[in-house]
Amino acid sequence: MPQRVHAPRPGTRVRGHQLAIPSVLMRGGTSRGPFFARADLPADDEALARVLRAALGSPHPLQVDGLGGGHPLTSKAGIVGPSTEPGVDLDFRFAQLQPHDDSVDMNANCGNLLAAVVPFAVETGMIVPVADTTTVRVRTLNTGAVAQISVSTPHDGGVRSVEYDGDTRIDGAPGTSSPVTIGFLDTAGSVAGSLLPTGNPRDTVEVPGTGPVEVTCVDNGQPLVIVAASALGATGRESPDELTANSALRDRVEALRLAGGRLMGLGDVADRNYPKMTLVSPPLHGGTVATRSFIPRVVHESIGVLAAVTAATACVLPGTVAHELAEPPTGHGAETTLSIEHPSGAFEVRLDREPGDPARITGSALVRTARALMAGDLYVPLGVWNPPMKETNR
Repeated sequence: MPQRVHAPRPGTRVRGHQLAIPSVLMRGGTSRGPFFARADLPADDEALARVLRAALGSPHPLQVDGLGGGHPLTSKAGIVGPSTEPGVDLDFRFAQLQPHDDSVDMNANCGNLLAAVVPFAVETGMIVPVADTTTVRVRTLNTGAVAQISVSTPHDGGVRSVEYDGDTRIDGAPGTSSPVTIGFLDTAGSVAGSLLPTGNPRDTVEVPGTGPVEVTCVDNGQPLVIVAASALGATGRESPDELTANSALRDRVEALRLAGGRLMGLGDVADRNYPKMTLVSPPLHGGTVATRSFIPRVVHESIGVLAAVTAATACVLPGTVAHELAEPPTGHGAETTLSIEHPSGAFEVRLDREPGDPARITGSALVRTARALMAGDLYVPLGVWNPPMKETNR
């Protein structure tokens, strides 16, 4: 296990009539966002939301006044601190922001940014490596899910640090990098309370202009409403831009999402980023199933980590919409490997299943990559933090 150290002392200070907050800009999987130590941010959620909006530059379509990239995948933030949970090393809180509105959603998980948690903790001294591989247990505060994450930490001039160079390639991110291995434990019902929140492998929903549509509502780390692309007049081969530009299709998808949210017991989800919508179709490139993922109103260039886990889970559950369209996965014992195709390639997911009860998922594993992009002080207007902080010298 890594050597544990105390959380760093709060480093937020006032400089030039702005708040200077220590931050590391991280890429995690196919997402990107600033990471912060928990001690450096407000404990109050309203003040925290104000700080994060200022940090990312939301709302603005280009987010020119912050670090956001004008897209939901680059409008994210991570907050990390030592955990008080027995057997857990770090707590991670994920925040999803948007370019076009002022929402700050801290209810769902993000498996892509999760890949950057341990590298960030090592970069900031929150975790001190003692071996060539550092394995850390991380709890996602948004849902309580626990993951075991391993990164390479070889000697670098006598000091162990995160190795970012490597031969691992993930579809949806450029180049290659060192692998980040993530194992999820017991993520069923992370937000919706159970693996199949409606109690059924499929339900029928009435959609204006389309009629009855069969869907599968499932949650194994990310609540999804899964629908056959053909049921909405699509092929499942369209590019993300083509689907996003199809306003009539987007309206039908959003109507399904709102109905699915109610079916899953999530209430009115109009202002939430979940459940996500996933269109499925037969695989094209030798995988298990092809997907197009709405997040929720823009189509993902690939697919989210936990969305891939949940879609893979649906593929092995008899009676679901995905199971009907999927090719048989590799392996039929305790471990099953599935290849979830998406617009940028494919995402391999390993599911651990209960022997004798293959419909019971006990865990999952996958590989991502991450990289530290920039470190320093992130400036936000002084008035976003309440109460105001006293000015100090640097």
